[in-house]
Amino acid sequence: MNSIGCDKEVRIDLDLFMKSKREKVSQGTSHPQIFGLANLFKNYNRKLFHISFYHTRKLLISALHGRFMDFRRIIAEQREELESIGPMFVPREAFPGGESALAAPNVLAVLGVRRCGKSVFSYMLAKERTFGYVNFDDERLFDVTTKDLDRILQALYGLYGKIDYIILDEIQRVPGWELFANRLRRTKRVIVTGSNSKLLSGELATSLTGRHVDITLFPYSFSEYTASMGNPRREAVTAFEVAQAVKTLERYMETGGFPEAKTFGSGILRGIYSDIISKDILQRHKMRKSVTLRHLANHLATNICSETSYSRLAQQFDIGHVSTVSNWFGYLEQSYLFFKLDRFDYSLRQQVIAPKKIYCVDTGLARAVGFRFSDGIGKAMENIVAVELQRRKALEPNTDVYYWKDHAQREVDFIVKKDLDIRQLVQVTYASDRSEVPMREVASLETASKALRCKDLLVITWDYEGEEKLGTKKVRFVPLWKWLLEQSVRESQP
Repeated sequence: MNSIGCDKEVRIDLDLFMKSKREKVSQGTSHPQIFGLANLFKNYNRKLFHISFYHTRKLLISALHGRFMDFRRIIAEQREELESIGPMFVPREAFPGGESALAAPNVLAVLGVRRCGKSVFSYMLAKERTFGYVNFDDERLFDVTTKDLDRILQALYGLYGKIDYIILDEIQRVPGWELFANRLRRTKRVIVTGSNSKLLSGELATSLTGRHVDITLFPYSFSEYTASMGNPRREAVTAFEVAQAVKTLERYMETGGFPEAKTFGSGILRGIYSDIISKDILQRHKMRKSVTLRHLANHLATNICSETSYSRLAQQFDIGHVSTVSNWFGYLEQSYLFFKLDRFDYSLRQQVIAPKKIYCVDTGLARAVGFRFSDGIGKAMENIVAVELQRRKALEPNTDVYYWKDHAQREVDFIVKKDLDIRQLVQVTYASDRSEVPMREVASLETASKALRCKDLLVITWDYEGEEKLGTKKVRFVPLWKWLLEQSVRESQP
């Protein structure tokens, strides 16, 4: 038997001790050393060792102190890493909303797909103040429980003194974190980030009714992407500027808007996708059919911008219940990987039962993990427009986006609805000249405009710009790069 000497005889079976540690770690115990000792004291006291109460107490206090010192070291290293990324920050379109939300004691929830820049966004909101930062998506904090949160807070105070802002990054990994955040927000500005749209669906939503604001962050928009490339966000005028805008759009279409993809290339996108599937879906929901879920996700990435239904997917992947597919897609949607658009109908029942159109949160990600689209550029353009409309919807309250299709299969890609009014009808087509715009696109716009009583008709093209009359209405043709920059240009004007 292996032994450890001390002031009194101590005989501890080290093999049993290590076995106990492993068992407790697998169960998610917050401190395996402490609970490993406690387990030995409880189960093996008479058989394997004799130890003084003084030595036991000393060991436990030492373990607790070591845990506290570990927290300080981990938090300091996380802060150092975050501040090294900060200088590369690109001003985000959601930034003014974040500043406004923190003007009063509040909880700001920054939500969005994994690795879209939520941590740096939060850092830029707090960097001019005294703040503390903890990232719970760190393997060294994997076993943290609510009992450890006060010790983490003490570690923050020990490092930075009194803090006015606190950032809790990916806090949803700690079960029962909501009451801790609720207590903090009474005296501090609290920023929580999460890669799941259900972050605010539990205790926090109940206890913070009217006291929290949530912001959805996406990968870079095209205007943010051009800013990250060192180009000012303004409308291109000269032939050279237009050519540069089109070239940047081609690159954006290929690599997408994830900040790391711009730095390290599109190869990193597969790793981001794998992390989303593994951490945000399979682990979070304790799913067993991981292979089928991955195949379903790959299928959706390959077939973005296409109509589908849960029953069709259940049949295609031999899944027994349609409700299972509905739940699985819900997990993909909650992780912000995919989103769906309903077919517009004045009947809510028809909206529910009609097929959905599926889009990916980032075109570069879809291209990296799916097979190439059959209509490559056209589908990529439509997906970019869909994501941009979702981004604008997140910034503009009471806005909804749908697609439209009638019994004759005439289709309009996007319907923008605000409050009770249909504000705009949008078609997307890969065309560089008026003659390349299919007649069905304009005919479908005309039919939908009559049915929905909407006069704002838009066709987003690749590189054709113009305007023409359609009866008593006008149709605008706008290049994709120009439409993507329009919102940014309007915001930048005094």
